Amino acid sequence: MTQRLRFATFNIRHGVGVDRVLDLVRVAAVLEEIAADVVCLQEVDRNWGRRSGHVDQAGWLAERLGMHHVFAPNVEADPVEPATERRQYGMATLSVYPIRSTVRTLLDRPLGGEQRGLLEVGIVVGGVPTRVLNTHLEFASPVERVVQAATIRDAVRSGPDPVVLLGDLNAQPESEEIGLVTQDLVDAWRVAGSGDGFTFDAAAPFMRIDYVLVSTEITVTSAAVVPTDASDHLPVVVDLTLPDGG
Repeated sequence: MTQRLRFATFNIRHGVGVDRVLDLVRVAAVLEEIAADVVCLQEVDRNWGRRSGHVDQAGWLAERLGMHHVFAPNVEADPVEPATERRQYGMATLSVYPIRSTVRTLLDRPLGGEQRGLLEVGIVVGGVPTRVLNTHLEFASPVERVVQAATIRDAVRSGPDPVVLLGDLNAQPESEEIGLVTQDLVDAWRVAGSGDGFTFDAAAPFMRIDYVLVSTEITVTSAAVVPTDASDHLPVVVDLTLPDGG
């Protein structure tokens, strides 16, 4: 029996919307409306400080949505009052399915850009093991993005199971970076999206830099960009079908 799933990626800018107001409830409402089985989030704070109210944002959203979750910090810093834990900023993957495995990789930054990462989780759906990769590539440097994209391509090739790669790649569709990651993966928007698919910025979208990419044995049935003012990015939502688990 084939397994139909909904995946989404959303750079939440630590809960700050187009209006520059911190409102994690607004982010949660967007995710509740999307109703994805797996959500990959970028720019997520954990106890970071005043800008996000010292909240564990991934934990709060997962509890609110009733989902399993893994948080992967890309950047860490010493605590500030009133927080007592280390400050962390990175990515989170939320899933209605139990998360069976987790691999966190810090991506190279040869020119000293902001630390970026790759978070891989393993889930099993209807007997089909599936690898979900969540990433956020460097913004300012195409050189660094190419290096990071090559690492992600190698990670995709490291196992036989179906792969879904989601995230803010900070690169447009015809770039070298996207060319690297689509050597083995299919751009879901090109298969099932309609229109330009722009995701940034949310106030007046003019670039497509947020992606869902899938391995060739996965069938994409729909792809959409969701309008919202909850962040400076727009979420991408994809419905897909996993191969038969036998």
